[in-house]
Amino acid sequence: MIGTIFNLARLARAGFTILRYGARVVPENADLPEPVRLFARMTAPLRKKGRESGNEQKLSAALTALGPSYIKLGQFLATRDDVIGRELAQDLAKLQDKLPPFSMNEARTAVKDALGEPVESVFEEFGEPVAAASIAQVHKAAVKDKDGALKPVAVKVLRPRVESRFRKDLDSYYFAARMIERFHPPTRRLRPYAIVDTLAKSVAVEMDLRMEAAAISEMAENTADDEDFRVPTVDWTRNARRVLTLEWIDGIPISDHAALETEGHDLKKLGATLIQSFLRHAMRDGFFHADMHPGNLFVDDRGRIVAVDFGIMGRLTPRERRFLAEILHGFITRNYRRVSEVHFEAGYVPRSQSVEMFAQALRAIGEPLMDRTADEISMSHLLGQLLQYTEVFDMQTQPQLLMLQKTMVVVEGVGRMLDPQLNMWNTAEPVVTAWMEKNLGVEGKLQDAADGVGQVGHFVGEIPRLLSSAESAAEAFADMAHDGLRLDDATIARMAEEQSRQGRAGRTALWIGALSLAAIAFSMLF
Repeated sequence: MIGTIFNLARLARAGFTILRYGARVVPENADLPEPVRLFARMTAPLRKKGRESGNEQKLSAALTALGPSYIKLGQFLATRDDVIGRELAQDLAKLQDKLPPFSMNEARTAVKDALGEPVESVFEEFGEPVAAASIAQVHKAAVKDKDGALKPVAVKVLRPRVESRFRKDLDSYYFAARMIERFHPPTRRLRPYAIVDTLAKSVAVEMDLRMEAAAISEMAENTADDEDFRVPTVDWTRNARRVLTLEWIDGIPISDHAALETEGHDLKKLGATLIQSFLRHAMRDGFFHADMHPGNLFVDDRGRIVAVDFGIMGRLTPRERRFLAEILHGFITRNYRRVSEVHFEAGYVPRSQSVEMFAQALRAIGEPLMDRTADEISMSHLLGQLLQYTEVFDMQTQPQLLMLQKTMVVVEGVGRMLDPQLNMWNTAEPVVTAWMEKNLGVEGKLQDAADGVGQVGHFVGEIPRLLSSAESAAEAFADMAHDGLRLDDATIARMAEEQSRQGRAGRTALWIGALSLAAIAFSMLF
């Protein structure tokens, strides 16, 4: 009860803050429950009037005022135009994850607490923050290398007390999601609780800088042979849960087009490299940088793209990689029937729907794209069109694909800034085709066969243990048949307590459950 009161208070504070800034947070003409519509009507006079700024600026100001967790929530919802509508998603898309830096004294204290030594003992130099976001800020520092020369490093430090702030706000998000699902059944298809859960897991990883160091190390291994992409090296001796030390990157920001051209870099090539690198990481490795906005991308003196800030990463299972590759390949080759079948095979569209009808809907999405010029073809627009059909075909939200969708939208935007004429299909085609040939062609079938042999071998090796378990279970069932079912005293006491607490319906359910478990165990033996 106390938790409910606190959550309602937090949500009410957030609501009134958004009202104070005059921001709109629900789609136009949304099918809202009557209590929400009543609240909107009652609070309408409190909203700021005037046209001095658009909703994008008002939302940004309101969420920044509410603090770090609301900035993260806003950025996360920017990917969900099927939930909040395209207009609101676009308003949130440019929300900047920036906050004023915390003090140098707090940063020095945080480093000492995390690494166990004063800053002066760990670093030769430790400068003012050069960037500050909702979860952490970055300082430029220096250490001595093996030759005694000073080597610049980047030191990332978590904000003081950020974990407790996020924990409280996430509790209120979970509460709101439960209430939405309970009292507004149409939203259950969108799985708001699962959306909050995905956000919570992402933030939990982002607030453990050891996990970020491990992510950088893993991506360094994955991209070791990539000639046009790299990541910073980790200083493992100066790494902890709340402090991360990395190689300092002296590259040119990918958003500084004038400086890139002055240094002789080909912007069109960089745009294509960025798109192909992202697709390669997602499909080849199943592990990709999920926050590739311009502030996290640099170009080094060899023309390689260097990514920083690995707090948010995305993973795809082999099944999800195949789903992505076959969808992109299907649209490239205009094989809408196959794209439809992939959706059904993946379980994203219920079997009660028609493969042919869904293929027809996909054709309605894909064909208009084929008649457009290169600068008008957009993968993010394609994903948005797909999401618009989710309700028509009773498709459930797939939280595991949200990070992929978000990143694809951002990466495409950065690529377009480098090359406004970027042809997304032509750029993606070599990576997608290579993946298809490797994983679904002869080589892939041979690998599947080898995996199958390995699984059979594992099963054969397990046969003695399985037979022993089956023999023990069979003996136990034989004893039950001969002497009757025997329960220990503690089990009898618990069942008696449960029966006394519940009515006839509860007792029936309890015994049905017990008998069902016995039947399942018996069926596993025979």
